[in-house]
Amino acid sequence: MGIEDIKKKIESNIDSNAEDLIGIAKDILDMPEPGYREFKTSRYAEKQLNKYGFSNIEKVSLTGLKTVIDTGRPGPTVCVMGELDSLIVLGHPHADQETNAAHACGHHTQIAQMIAVGQSFNDPEVLKGLSGKIVLIAVPAEENIEVEYRKTLRDEGKIEFLLGKQEFVKLGALDGVDIAMMTHTGNQRDNKILALGGSSTGSVSKSIKFIGKASHAGGSPHNGINALNAANLAMAGIHFQRETFQEKDVIRIHPIITQGGAAVSSVPADVRMETYVRGSSTQGYLDASEKVDRALRGGAMAVGAQVEITTIPGYLPMYQNEDLNELYEQNSVYLVGDEAVDRSNVGRFGGFSTDMGDMSQLMPIIHPSVLSTSGDGHGIDYVVEDYHSAVITAAKAMALTVADLLHGNAEKGKEIVDKFEPLLTKDKYLKLLRSMYKEEKFKDNLANVKSDYNDFL
Repeated sequence: MGIEDIKKKIESNIDSNAEDLIGIAKDILDMPEPGYREFKTSRYAEKQLNKYGFSNIEKVSLTGLKTVIDTGRPGPTVCVMGELDSLIVLGHPHADQETNAAHACGHHTQIAQMIAVGQSFNDPEVLKGLSGKIVLIAVPAEENIEVEYRKTLRDEGKIEFLLGKQEFVKLGALDGVDIAMMTHTGNQRDNKILALGGSSTGSVSKSIKFIGKASHAGGSPHNGINALNAANLAMAGIHFQRETFQEKDVIRIHPIITQGGAAVSSVPADVRMETYVRGSSTQGYLDASEKVDRALRGGAMAVGAQVEITTIPGYLPMYQNEDLNELYEQNSVYLVGDEAVDRSNVGRFGGFSTDMGDMSQLMPIIHPSVLSTSGDGHGIDYVVEDYHSAVITAAKAMALTVADLLHGNAEKGKEIVDKFEPLLTKDKYLKLLRSMYKEEKFKDNLANVKSDYNDFL
């Protein structure tokens, strides 16, 4: 079967199940669960995969799923991913009433896309003209939230890394995968439907605790040590570092105070802060991370407080593979027409971060978008407006690209794999992540050193 006939059969397989596939996305919308809590979602996704003929499904990392379609002929292994997790967004129209979990980032459509792609290839007629393997993965915990919960899982030995794709790499679930792709939702604009992806920043996250000394805020503030003042001084120190950040590194630092004190009548003695440190290069944001730590120590030192700093690896910068992007672009134009393909992000760095960036350091990837939503991403008004595009069109664009990669003896796939030079090996990648984990307790030994001026008074 020629490539055009294979593509028509793939499209037909997706179209014939379109209503059910869209229903899968809508069902997952109504069962939102944050990362490493996606137990209902995982069971549901497994049931849907079973329905479409996938019985050999591997469980990975608490809630993740993996299944393989093998053509029986040698060739590259192409992975199509979907993310299981939701956000927590109070007030979202589809939020869980008890947990406030909500799919305000469109991940519910990704699982439906992944199943749509998989079932379109689970067809002997289609596989007959292809070489290699197709791996379907439902991956947990893309959103870097609920850090304390995930640290507890880490302490219990249930996970090592807080993000799902990092854990998949460590567990070997992506060993042998040569190419990966996944499609995100994005806002409708200018009659565009499919958007080629750009690059994105990497990051580390920090959990910070300033420790002071409580005292009556009105009667004896001089006997206290104000941890909130230490935090404010630290944030000022971070801001004064900004001129040292190079434009090419696209550094973004955005701290928040999550606990400002116990009572307004007491000098704050326990103040908590969180921040991300983002950048377009790993070296750039790790350098900025060290400057942030200096500012945190300086804020504590200035008022005689202590500070505890926990640094956790977030995401690595994402780089789209140009050759893979070009192939996806051709299929996008075929599906929706040239005018409906958005190329505005190509070659640009976005301020967001994703663990698809981690994948891009190891293998060629693309992370395009389907422009099908309205509202602010991660906000209370972010909803899918066009489910047909979000699930069916997005799935077709990926499936047709996979077909191009694996058609015949998989010449196109082999060419992209052979040409790609990974930025990191798996071993170096895991060592890098582990090196980012840092816990520091800073207490200025000079804070309580008193001058001997009283000897002269």
